[in-house]
Amino acid sequence: MASFVPTSPETLEDQRLYTSARLTEVECLDCLARVAVKKNSEHHTSIQWNEEALGHCPEFSRMDRRPEGRPVHAACPRLVASIDAAAGEGRIPIGAEDGY
Repeated sequence: MASFVPTSPETLEDQRLYTSARLTEVECLDCLARVAVKKNSEHHTSIQWNEEALGHCPEFSRMDRRPEGRPVHAACPRLVASIDAAAGEGRIPIGAEDGY
C-alpha cells in the first residue's frame, strides 16, 4: 500500500506530467508492439510497456524462457531501432519541457 497518496491539484498535475506528459506512441517495426515513448535527450529514453505490447514482443518472450529469466533492464533491440528511427524522422520530440 502506498505510504503517500497525492491529493493536492498541484501534486497530481506534477505526477501526471512526470508519468505521462509528452509520451508518443511508437510501433515496433518488427512485431508491431505499441509502446509509449518519451525522449528527454538523445541518450535518455523512457518506454512505457503495457501487457499487450509485452505479449507481442518475441524478443522478450525468448528472454523470458531463459533459465535465469529476462534481465530487468534488458531492452528489445528491435524496438530500440524502431524508436531511433521514429526519433530520426522527427516523430518523437527530443528534450524535456518544463522539467518533464
